[in-house]
Amino acid sequence: MSQEYRYEKWRIGKATELTGIDYLRYRFWEILPGAFSWATIIIAVVASYFWPFYAAVFIIAFDVFWLLKTAYLSIHLKENWKRLKEHMNTDWVEKLKNFKYEHIYHMIMLPFYKEDESIVEKTLLALLESEYNPKKFIVVLAAEERAGQEPLVIASNMKKKYGKRFGHFLVTVHPDGIEGEIAGKGSNIAYAAERARIEILDKYKIPYHEVLVSAFDIDTIVYKQYFACLTWMFLANEKPYNTSFQPVPVFNNNIFEAPAVSRVVAFSGTFWQMVQQERQKRLATFSSHSIPFSTLYAVGYWQSNMVSEDSRIFWNCYMKFNGDYIVTPMSYPISMDANLAPTFWQTMKNIYKQQRRWAYGVENFAYIMFNFSKNKIISPLEKLRIFLINLDGYWSLATNPILIFILGWMPIVLGGREFNTTVLSFNLPYITRDIMMITMSNLILSSMVAVSLMPSIPENTKKTKKIYHIVQWLLVPVTITVFGAIPALDAQTRLMFGKYMGFWVTPKHRSMEG
Repeated sequence: MSQEYRYEKWRIGKATELTGIDYLRYRFWEILPGAFSWATIIIAVVASYFWPFYAAVFIIAFDVFWLLKTAYLSIHLKENWKRLKEHMNTDWVEKLKNFKYEHIYHMIMLPFYKEDESIVEKTLLALLESEYNPKKFIVVLAAEERAGQEPLVIASNMKKKYGKRFGHFLVTVHPDGIEGEIAGKGSNIAYAAERARIEILDKYKIPYHEVLVSAFDIDTIVYKQYFACLTWMFLANEKPYNTSFQPVPVFNNNIFEAPAVSRVVAFSGTFWQMVQQERQKRLATFSSHSIPFSTLYAVGYWQSNMVSEDSRIFWNCYMKFNGDYIVTPMSYPISMDANLAPTFWQTMKNIYKQQRRWAYGVENFAYIMFNFSKNKIISPLEKLRIFLINLDGYWSLATNPILIFILGWMPIVLGGREFNTTVLSFNLPYITRDIMMITMSNLILSSMVAVSLMPSIPENTKKTKKIYHIVQWLLVPVTITVFGAIPALDAQTRLMFGKYMGFWVTPKHRSMEG
């Protein structure tokens, strides 16, 4: 490990935990992303009214930029698709024979709230079906006290039924109402990891540096060679304790039950993660991820005083070791649930809330920039790179779809009679339409990747339904606006005004069990 960062409040959650000039600095960085996004939208509307000609030129230029950007991202998607297929066809168990690996343990964190017993059980069965010795698994089933008695009964049933088949099986109950915590996944697994350290690692004298921790959602289904792949990548890494390991989340457990909007949103998230796996220096941990226990212990586990613990643990490590930390892309999938509720409209509501919670990862921006101001070891150029990447990412998510699909018509609507008699006004809809049609052609690749990542389509599924799984990608302009830009703008606005969000647990629902 490199020299450690020693600022005493480096695990800050939000500005209100600070005072004086530090509070003002942190608030500035919390405000900036939302202010930048809103300024962009407001300027676009105002310019369409007062300077419609220049606004129209900007819109055309921006559409061309978007076309080039989507083509660039599609190249990365295609490359990772090839890498993903290659890794799925690799015999990682055979490759592991080149290493001494029998000493490696896997601690698997499974936090759950009020999910059905069948969901928990399927996750455990997938672990047992892995092509890896289950006696090297330390399964930590982490319940919440605030969820009541039913999860405790489920946890007890699971331990009785499967506990002896694993190396170790620990049930933890995260206490409710701990001061300074936000109730959610981060606080739960941080508590559970410390209990596992005391009750298993220390008790059985298991060295911390020989344990890999995988933080999963309770609906995470591992592919058979996931742990063999993870172990190989850990042992083959030049700096195994200065890296986290990120699989590709594929939300296909219940993909045939979910409505088209949910499927498109789910796969859009998968595609973005695939693109990021090809751009390692932009990659942060997301959702399910793995990290050496010794590293996790060194940074104090996941933060319990903020929402986006999955990405924050990367930034914790990055700061702790002064930039000498990176995420290793596995280009290997794990399977999770797409959003699904008993009714269509509840599903839509849940999608929005989940996307808003993910977009609330913007809280990391203030954390990064504030700690950069305290850290004198990370180079100014590296700080500038991180600043630009993150600001552009949050800005693009909240504004680009709105600029393209909504505000693109503003010069015509607001430009007045004088502008509407110009040649540019007449041609603007056709120019933007043609550019967008070319841009949308990239959806052909998206549909091909999506179909390849789906489970086998049920035999009783009609051919028209199979075609529907391709045609559904025409919904993208709607989904990236309604379930992308708008919840992102919502999250940034809340942070901008200091209306800090809590952790919203995505309900798990599968209408077809078996």
